[in-house]
Amino acid sequence: MGIRDRGNIKWTAMMLPEHVKLLRDWKEEDRVKKKPELDEQKLEEMNEIIHEAMAYSQTLSFVYFDNYEYHILVGNIHYADPVRKELRIVDEFGDRHDLKLQDILDIRYL
Repeated sequence: MGIRDRGNIKWTAMMLPEHVKLLRDWKEEDRVKKKPELDEQKLEEMNEIIHEAMAYSQTLSFVYFDNYEYHILVGNIHYADPVRKELRIVDEFGDRHDLKLQDILDIRYL
């Protein structure tokens, strides 16, 4: 009969509760994604794509960051709201999505 390894259980039994919590917090931090910062060149490139796509009703794919996750949305820009700093996107199903400009990481033509 072999030795059964209980994994983390055997170690956490010998640790203080504060240390167990700290280790769990660190593990959670590793899973949380952080939003990358965009440089001025990338922001200018996305701005040009937005203006051109609005002028010619082109379909775009948007990569955006929301709730610690990356998301992709495909659709057309219906309206740009400069006050709220949002783009109103209509997807292929006719559903409306409001994307905050600060959350958009990449925009590409389809």
